[in-house]
Amino acid sequence: MAIVTGASSGIGAGIAKAFGAEGASVIVNYAASKDGADAVVASITANGGTAVAVQADMASSADVIRLFETVVADHGRLDILVNNAGVAQFEMADGLTEDAFHRQFNVNVLGYFLAIREAVRHFGDGGGSIVNISSILSTHPSPGTSIYAATKGAVDTMTYALARELGPRGIRVNAIMPGYTNTRATEGNFAGELGDRLLAETPLGRFGEPEDIAPTAVFLASDDAHWISGESIRATGGARGV
Repeated sequence: MAIVTGASSGIGAGIAKAFGAEGASVIVNYAASKDGADAVVASITANGGTAVAVQADMASSADVIRLFETVVADHGRLDILVNNAGVAQFEMADGLTEDAFHRQFNVNVLGYFLAIREAVRHFGDGGGSIVNISSILSTHPSPGTSIYAATKGAVDTMTYALARELGPRGIRVNAIMPGYTNTRATEGNFAGELGDRLLAETPLGRFGEPEDIAPTAVFLASDDAHWISGESIRATGGARGV
């Protein structure tokens, strides 16, 4: 059983579909887009997989507790958590508001922690796998991305710290750092001169798609990655950041 947060579109949707194709039962979490989550569920089930959409605001402790308790009550077990739900607001520092700061940290950092806390409580004796979606911006931020990049830097640090803490319990924790990837959240960000520059920085010659990130998540959650923990793996098409 795998929970993928923020899975109604973009990278989360791609990962949920990939897990479904590999035979995992998938919880497609969404905050607001029920139609998007239902479409992901329909895609998984149409291909012979098993999936259910469950609403929860990942920045709300009550919602997160309800999500995990519902999943375990209905399905009996939890094996994998993919933390993907996130928000981004790109703006220069002198235009950023406190609300924008807190919203990004509440969803991107606190939300990951709340989900991990509940996953740890509900993993069985055999342990489990946690995959956190970070970003290339955590190590190579661009102007206007300071707060978002800071949240992803926190994710990278939390990933390593929790891998050390939870390893003795058989729980592996890793992160993926996607590069410049086409999603609804990045729509319009890759246009014009900036897009040309980002594309030139990507040796494989194109922007990523959610389907490019998903196989790395599947691998990290699989038994083939049983000796990998505490790593932040770049999935960037060779881009190093600008």
